[in-house]
Amino acid sequence: MSPTLVVGAGIIGTTIAYMLQRRGETVVLIDRDQPGRGASYGNMASIAVSEFTPASRPGILAQMPKWLLDPEGPVRVRPAYMPKLIPWFLRFLAASRPSKLRELEAAGALLCGRVHEDLAALLADTGLQHMLSSEGCLSLYADEAEFSADRDHLKALGHFGFRHEVLGGNAIRDLEPALSTKIAKAVLLPDNRSISDPYKLVTALAEAFQRLGGTFVQGDVIGFEHGDGGVAALRLKDGRRFEADRTVLAAGAYTARLSAMLREPIPLETERGYHTQIMAPGISMRHSIIWPARAFMVTPTAGGIRVGGTVEMAGLDAPPDYRRAKVLVKRAKEALPGLEVEQTSEWMGHRPALPDTVPIMGRSVKCRNVYYATGHGHLGLTLAATAGRLMADLITGATPPLAMDAYRVDRF
Repeated sequence: MSPTLVVGAGIIGTTIAYMLQRRGETVVLIDRDQPGRGASYGNMASIAVSEFTPASRPGILAQMPKWLLDPEGPVRVRPAYMPKLIPWFLRFLAASRPSKLRELEAAGALLCGRVHEDLAALLADTGLQHMLSSEGCLSLYADEAEFSADRDHLKALGHFGFRHEVLGGNAIRDLEPALSTKIAKAVLLPDNRSISDPYKLVTALAEAFQRLGGTFVQGDVIGFEHGDGGVAALRLKDGRRFEADRTVLAAGAYTARLSAMLREPIPLETERGYHTQIMAPGISMRHSIIWPARAFMVTPTAGGIRVGGTVEMAGLDAPPDYRRAKVLVKRAKEALPGLEVEQTSEWMGHRPALPDTVPIMGRSVKCRNVYYATGHGHLGLTLAATAGRLMADLITGATPPLAMDAYRVDRF
């Protein structure tokens, strides 16, 4: 029998490959680069279970015009890319209808509610429990107006039972002394943990997968061979060919190019995100912090402090604009006035973004033996263990622990 091919060795694809191999499947993991070198290399290391609410919610939409007009704002669309983005943006607006928002919130909350159970099992199985922090995240607000702008998000947390605690004044700095006195309010999100090094997590999972007998292949997928209503084989740019019993497309923002080869287009865009890794920050932090009004995050990870965030819509091929990373550091210094920016490196990566913020996880409707796992957006690391569990169930014929209809590929 031919193996199951998993295309994409980021955190999602690598976790799926590991879980399938763990169940006794024969798996080949394929990526154009080494495992974890894409978006998984530089994400914000956050297990952000509170961030399941759609980006099209009213509090975000209300701020969007101001953000887009600000050259240093948290959302930027490169003018040359705007025409291509219009169909995606119309779907984004359609996802803002109140009834649709409630449906999408429920779909996101269902996944995030499973995260810690699935993640604990994965980390225990691989001996990687030490990589998960015991501290949570602080969401920051400079004033009552910023806090009010985030009320729809906080209301959703309460509705779906996600723990959070509103703090003010000295209570904030008791938890994080480095924070500015300009921060008037904060919300403690105790279950939003962080990973000590997200890139090392992916490489450790890839090594565990290979120890179980899995095979990793570096190569660029350029086509599929069809047979019996499905994909019979996959072709790489260097001429190699791999026969497939089943194929899982989990290539992050690049999955849309692969699905187009199968004549199954999906409205997947890249939200380009930036980070600056600071190895001599001059301060210490226990918690990660996020400032919703400024759309950035700071996490202690990878041996230093990482400042990241922002959304840039410019496609997969445009060169990075590292001014975006520098703006994030400037914003971070407003929250952390003692932050020293020494021994730094900058990075840009491609988040796979669907207009309704809910990932695609399920079987293709065009090819009987093809499965998708993509569009996890800002929550790739957060949802990896859960996606791995759900996809392994679907692919091996087990019954997933939750209904999967909300994540189907043909919902758009």
